[in-house]
Amino acid sequence: MYTDKTLVCKECGQEFTFTAGEQEFYAEKGFTNEPQRCKACRDARKNSRKSGEPRQMYDAVCAECGAACKVPFEPSGERPVYCSDCFSKK
Repeated sequence: MYTDKTLVCKECGQEFTFTAGEQEFYAEKGFTNEPQRCKACRDARKNSRKSGEPRQMYDAVCAECGAACKVPFEPSGERPVYCSDCFSKK
């Protein structure tokens, strides 16, 4: 059903294989987006923050309910941002 795909890492620009097994795992978990980074860049990104160091959070307003919330990315205004309650309903 799934076949290996060659993707390009948005971090380093190198090609990497998104295997059929990984695609099946993503589907089982309900993930709809393909990975954007190769394994080396994903691992480097995970390890870039010290253990226990909190993520930087940004203030936002939920596009669904209008509540003030905090998100782990800087909203650009191009796409809607949802609070955790509204996001989990989608």
